[in-house]
Amino acid sequence: MKLSVIKLLEAGNPGEIELDDAVFCIEPRTECLADVVRWQLAGRQAGTSSVKGRSDVNRTTKKIYRQKGTGNARHGAKTANIFIGGGIVFGPVPRSHEFKINKKVRQLALKSLLSLKVKENNMIICEDLNIKSAKTKDLLKSLDELQLTSALFVDSPGECENFEKACSNLYKIDVIPTTGFNVYDGLRHEKVVFTRNAVAGIQKRLSGREP
Repeated sequence: MKLSVIKLLEAGNPGEIELDDAVFCIEPRTECLADVVRWQLAGRQAGTSSVKGRSDVNRTTKKIYRQKGTGNARHGAKTANIFIGGGIVFGPVPRSHEFKINKKVRQLALKSLLSLKVKENNMIICEDLNIKSAKTKDLLKSLDELQLTSALFVDSPGECENFEKACSNLYKIDVIPTTGFNVYDGLRHEKVVFTRNAVAGIQKRLSGREP
């Protein structure tokens, strides 16, 4: 399929670009999108929740009263969990929340995301993100003309330094390199804006031609 290419800050029609149907025109698999989002968010969890067990609390281990004859239950130390200040039983400990997910599922989720954005007319292709000024005010004016209030810009690494500076403090306007394009960030933004170079990179990445 073909999509029109726009210029971000200038008038004109740079032409069209041919998109790989195997990447941008498949039937979206929402279950893959959900699985990959869970996988991404699980990997971001700190996993630092922790409590003290019986061996960790600072309480005396002396037998609190004799074994028999008091009428009370038998206890050996104040570290038992039923006492105030005692250890916690089966509490959370530091751990990783990460889990494995098949590489083919991750690729299918990315293709589903791209196809979904194309299907909803939420994908834009621009010539490049090269701007002369790094002023946020100038960029914001152009974004308003394009009616972009929530957009994820994708470009080749190191080719849009001024653009990154200009949008660094804009709400829901973000830019990431082609290699960092992911499902979660794509779903968080209404529009996804690719440069010509980014389209070539993402097609190479998802078509199996990249090692």
